[in-house]
Amino acid sequence: MKLNILKDSLNDSIQHVSRAISSRTTIPILSGIKIDVQPDGVTLTASDTEISVQSFIALEKEGTEIIHVETPGSVVLPAKFFTEIIKKLPSSDVTIEVRDNFITWIRSGSAEIQIVGLDPEEYPLLPQLEEQSVVSIPSDLLKTMIRQTTFAVSTSETSPILTGVLWNFSPDRLKLIACDRLRMASREAQIEAGTETGLQNIVIAGKSLNELNKLLPDQNTPIEIVVANNQVLFKIDHILFYTRILDGAYPDTSKLIPQSFQTHLTIDTKKLADAIDRAYLLSREEKTNIVKMTLKDERTVEISSSSSELGKVTEQIDTHELTGDLLSVSFNSKYMLDALKVIDSDFISLCFRGAMQPIIMKPDDHGNMLHLIMPYRTTN
Repeated sequence: MKLNILKDSLNDSIQHVSRAISSRTTIPILSGIKIDVQPDGVTLTASDTEISVQSFIALEKEGTEIIHVETPGSVVLPAKFFTEIIKKLPSSDVTIEVRDNFITWIRSGSAEIQIVGLDPEEYPLLPQLEEQSVVSIPSDLLKTMIRQTTFAVSTSETSPILTGVLWNFSPDRLKLIACDRLRMASREAQIEAGTETGLQNIVIAGKSLNELNKLLPDQNTPIEIVVANNQVLFKIDHILFYTRILDGAYPDTSKLIPQSFQTHLTIDTKKLADAIDRAYLLSREEKTNIVKMTLKDERTVEISSSSSELGKVTEQIDTHELTGDLLSVSFNSKYMLDALKVIDSDFISLCFRGAMQPIIMKPDDHGNMLHLIMPYRTTN
């Protein structure tokens, strides 16, 4: 195997696939990046069994030659060293040559590096998915939906299914739901179905989605999602992102949402977030994160927290609208701030059924998002 390639293109591709490299893998070959050189371009592959990322580099881009292939072939190179050395090469051109026993020579400018490669035949094959169940969604929308939900997944492995996000498909809608039993985040959007085949609900690990989000472009680029067996494939331009579907049934979160409310509050999102953030500083020192919200009257909300050692924070902010019963409710301020950070509206609606019932939060200008936070029972 021998080729010449532009360093920047190779480096970009390495950065994409290296998101699937795990430092804790028990399979030695998976600590490497597989390089396949074919007459039409170069494919890089990395996997940690949970996710796999494949990136293709074409021979040319916009009339500029990226790759010159002399001899096709394959090799697996140790990811950590290969990633670092390519970044630090002195020239914009890189020559890679594989000789006997997968000994690989990398030349760039005056630098010459020799790496012991591994047999690519030992590298696991990526799943072959039948593209029967396909949907398309704009990249910027998918990126937003993931950001607005994944923070609410559980970090406890005692309930593995809750470490994932539920993807609820209907004919022209996609709804993402994350819940860790103490809070819930959901986001809904319209999608285009690529086929008539009905998609089943699936659950994808929050960690995998966070890695996917780093690869998604900010532009309005169509992303194809292929679901088959126990795998999901995201097609992102020249990148393929595979991740497995979590086993198990996701709980019915609709039962958590009250059907009627005693109190409705509409308030400036930023003012509420800033006030809770200041109160959080004190509650964090107490290691409880508990902040109290008191609806004083139809014009005023009080945010407060206290610490037995440091003192107390009290702040009053104006409401935009308040109807129903006045009440006081205590909650985990970090959970509330996490939700407020991803709500993209100037005003937010909070709905209460009582001091010990779930708090429901929605953007005031659309119904595509919902956040739920369980309250705390406090002695005072």
